[in-house]
Amino acid sequence: MNKVILMGRLTKDPELRYTASSNIPRCSFAIAVDRRFSKPGEEKQTDFFNIVAWRSTAEFCSKYFAKGQRVVVVGSLQNRSWDDNEGKKHYVTEIVADEVYFADSRRTEGGSAYGPTGASGFVPASAEGSDGDAGFFPTDDDDLPF
Repeated sequence: MNKVILMGRLTKDPELRYTASSNIPRCSFAIAVDRRFSKPGEEKQTDFFNIVAWRSTAEFCSKYFAKGQRVVVVGSLQNRSWDDNEGKKHYVTEIVADEVYFADSRRTEGGSAYGPTGASGFVPASAEGSDGDAGFFPTDDDDLPF
């Protein structure tokens, strides 16, 4: 089984591109994830993960995600390698996103939250146009059971 679930903040705005041969949307971005524990007196450490989303999930990410926003990514870990023009081998490990969610709400001047549903908390990319209750999860750390 290969399943990854991460919650972190986007390090920059997502980048949307299309494949040359089939014009399929591909969105890439990175998230910073704080480690759960740190040694007493030391600063928390952060890991950075490269994320790739395809098709409608890619378009959703590029439209609604922005630098600094906290998101949840559910997907699988993938390793790739290639040779550059000089014959040097390159390796990359990335998460291929199957599901993406908002992990916090951002209020605008009008008081609405991110995304098409207007819900705060987790909003799945597939909930576009729903009543706003799909996938709701509290985002206040005091409300979490762990």
